[in-house]
Amino acid sequence: MKKLLFLALFSTSLYAQNPIETFTKDMEKKDGFLPYYWDAKKGKVYLEIKQFDTELLYYPTLSQGIGSNDIGLDRGRLGQEHVVKFQRTGNKILMLEPNYAYRAVSKDPLERRAVEESFAQSVHWGFEVLAENAGTALVDLTPFLMQDAVGAIQGISRTRQGSFRLDASRSAMYLPNTKNFPQNTEFEVTITLTGDSPGAYLRQVVPTASVVTMRQHHSFVQLPDNDYQPRAFDPRIGYISTSYYDYATPISEPIEKRYIVRHRLKKKDPNAALSEPVKPIVYYIDPGAPEPIRSALVEGAKWWNQAFEAAGYKDAFQVKLLPADADPMDIRYNLVQWVHRSTRGWSYGASIVDPRTGEILKGKVTLGSLRVRQDYLIAQGLVGNFQTDTSNVEDMLGMSIDRLKQLSAHEIGHTLGLPHNYVASIHNRASVMDYPHMLVELKNGKVDLSNAYDKKIGDYDKWSIIWGYQDFPKGTDEKKALNTIVDQMYGKGLYFLTDQDARPEGSAHPQTHLWDNGANATAELKRVSEIRKVTLSNFDERKLRTGTPMSSLEEVFVPMYMFHRFQVEATAKVVGGVNYKFTVKGDKDLTTTPVNGLEQREALETLLQTLQPDFLKVPEPVLKLTPPRAFGYDANPRETFKRRTGLVFDPLGPPEASAGLTLRMLLNPERLSRLVIQSSFHPSLLSLEETLDKLIGATWKSNASRAGYEGEIARLVDKMMLEKLIELSNNKEVTPQVRAVIMLKLRDLNFWLQNRGISDAKQKAHNLFAMHQIEMAKNRPSDVTMTPTMTPPDGQPIESGYDWLAPACDWELPTFSKGH
Repeated sequence: MKKLLFLALFSTSLYAQNPIETFTKDMEKKDGFLPYYWDAKKGKVYLEIKQFDTELLYYPTLSQGIGSNDIGLDRGRLGQEHVVKFQRTGNKILMLEPNYAYRAVSKDPLERRAVEESFAQSVHWGFEVLAENAGTALVDLTPFLMQDAVGAIQGISRTRQGSFRLDASRSAMYLPNTKNFPQNTEFEVTITLTGDSPGAYLRQVVPTASVVTMRQHHSFVQLPDNDYQPRAFDPRIGYISTSYYDYATPISEPIEKRYIVRHRLKKKDPNAALSEPVKPIVYYIDPGAPEPIRSALVEGAKWWNQAFEAAGYKDAFQVKLLPADADPMDIRYNLVQWVHRSTRGWSYGASIVDPRTGEILKGKVTLGSLRVRQDYLIAQGLVGNFQTDTSNVEDMLGMSIDRLKQLSAHEIGHTLGLPHNYVASIHNRASVMDYPHMLVELKNGKVDLSNAYDKKIGDYDKWSIIWGYQDFPKGTDEKKALNTIVDQMYGKGLYFLTDQDARPEGSAHPQTHLWDNGANATAELKRVSEIRKVTLSNFDERKLRTGTPMSSLEEVFVPMYMFHRFQVEATAKVVGGVNYKFTVKGDKDLTTTPVNGLEQREALETLLQTLQPDFLKVPEPVLKLTPPRAFGYDANPRETFKRRTGLVFDPLGPPEASAGLTLRMLLNPERLSRLVIQSSFHPSLLSLEETLDKLIGATWKSNASRAGYEGEIARLVDKMMLEKLIELSNNKEVTPQVRAVIMLKLRDLNFWLQNRGISDAKQKAHNLFAMHQIEMAKNRPSDVTMTPTMTPPDGQPIESGYDWLAPACDWELPTFSKGH
């Protein structure tokens, strides 16, 4: 016992003899939120810890990215937020994260402790005390900083780009971005990962692909005061939410509490219809964006002030260029950042959020610089004429710039707390939170882009800001007032449906789609198909600038040929579609109903038109004018059609990609299951039997007389449809009746083929092959050899981005707005 007492006294004496001033002699001190010292001789950072058991926010960031949209490690990517606190035990200091997912919101300390001790916490790091003064300890922060905090190693592995590890010998502090501010302390490090067998995406963007060097950032931020009032989440109006389980909740009430994510905003005079805010929301635009892009981003961002004015605020939302003396890392600056990648990619809006309350502390928008070039390419295909007239360049640039304004507003909307609202397009483009397809019009037989994109905030956006940010006068029944706002919004015909309702495969709402226009998906497909027809009929070498290799014509041709792709996805959802809204008990309209039979049949007939050879054939000028790739201009597989003809352009490649899209959407397993179930309840609705009869009638039974190029397209579509049905007949995920009906229709088709008298050798071979496939599927289904369908070149992202749900990113993310 005496020996232990002596060691304790010796330890205490040692620290008393080693004060911080002595230990940090000749080091550079940086005062601020968390004071730290820089030891230039050892390349280390030492942190002063004064306040123990005081919560603060920690989050990592990728400040210098890899530059590949496919890998997703972009400049400015935010990591997950963590509420942490420093706890000391003897000579050890732990950086501890409490578990705020499970709480007891109670004044009873024993009740709170019961919950805290029931669920695990997380210790992010342990530090040894190196020196101390009264109440202040000094620790070496360097080992904590020298880690792969954003999960780049996992990101590279997840995208199959190789197996990498952190190389500490090639990692160091990056002092230019290691700074202190009044409310936040920022550290940045150069991190080097080394690995073997790097993938193609890495080889494309890294000088030496086996050595990947990036910069990662660590932020420690002061948490806000307790004056923020959370607002309860309502599924009827779109807001990103945060939630936790409150074990102090009475048994008769829901234990899970949900609150919206939003900025703090208060009126100076809550009783005034229009009042200035106590503190405005200010967004700063990256001055690294060139003109005219920079001005477009500023203008689009400013649209949000229209919504805040509707909510009763004067100049509550402001937009400025980031000043030269301002630092984008400062937590006080909401930032719109311009990011470069090697390929076009998603833009997104993310927020740093206080996990305890849902209060947004900083909005961070990332806009990909190559997206605008894709928009310009689409405009080039629509109206470009570089042979006799270059005046259309202004129209092409104008459409691209208008799209940037909408993109700026969209991604900022995510950082205000708003998710996508994909049903808004049915009400005259009522929300910038939709994915907008350019509204191309035909005027006097010519393509017109003057109304391609809206130039203002939408009506739904105003209602969403009114609901989420309204500062009610004292004494107002907030719940009742918020319900009134929802009722008023619904009364205007505006409502909210989002990602889960809009994705083309699996979802079923007939009016909730990505990249569409108008209230009627089928009518819009007809309109878009007419624009496509006019565009393709005028498509030739005039679409290219003089001096451009003719093989580059294909890149311009792709989005024109596939101009109907997103409307096909939308129209397919009418077949087997279901009308519904997000409702709560007490609402007037609680019904969920299938789309009526007439609308479903019209949608089916319109989709079948996209399988016809005259729709699918490639215009003769394109076939004549598209040679193999020019030397020095490698084909980009994402921007060109796949082919089975080697270097030569494949005339059947585009038809296969387009027809494959229609068949995949129409014959979606969930859709077919709905057709069976819906028609069992309502015989007047479209049935699976009728759907397959019309599909077979529009392909096999109407294509037998086709000759030449159109004949080859017809036979291609026949085989694709047949193999899709054979695949579905063995799909265990569909209802048994779907498989039964498909087997019946395959038997009927086989009988029809057996009784056909065909003299044409090509058609005879075609029919023989089909009968062989059907017999194989019947007797030995596992032996049926399917030809993989060539898919279209990437469509998304054409305009919007990742905004809130990143399609290619499944790592842990902060509160997001993917994608557009």
